[in-house]
Amino acid sequence: MKVLESSNKDNQTQKTKTFQHYLPEGDRCYSCVHCRANLASHNDLISKSFQGSQGKAYLFNSVVNIGTGPAEERVLLTGLHAVADIYCQCCKTTLGWKYEHAFESSQKYKEGKFIIELAHMVKDNQWEDSKKRKSI
Repeated sequence: MKVLESSNKDNQTQKTKTFQHYLPEGDRCYSCVHCRANLASHNDLISKSFQGSQGKAYLFNSVVNIGTGPAEERVLLTGLHAVADIYCQCCKTTLGWKYEHAFESSQKYKEGKFIIELAHMVKDNQWEDSKKRKSI
């Protein structure tokens, strides 16, 4: 749990609690490289074949500990989409985007899915153990 301070319109300081969601122990997951908050389970990974503004990016079915900005139309490599930037709820770093709407029928499968750039995430939990099991 993280306690954040903010000011209201009367310049009074308020404390708000941000509750962090933790993915199940033992699951391979991806976490924020900046604060190590869990972001997504490996089981929700759809594709590793995406490109973000800072290099490779992964497409996920669902994510946790994410905030979403307002949707806007952008022309991406695969055409026009309505996307919303996503950021880490814990450290506020922009991580990628959420596909809100795809204008081309071939891209509709992306709607409601999330892109996280590799530059902003690390592998956590059980990655080493799964490599050992495969080599046995």
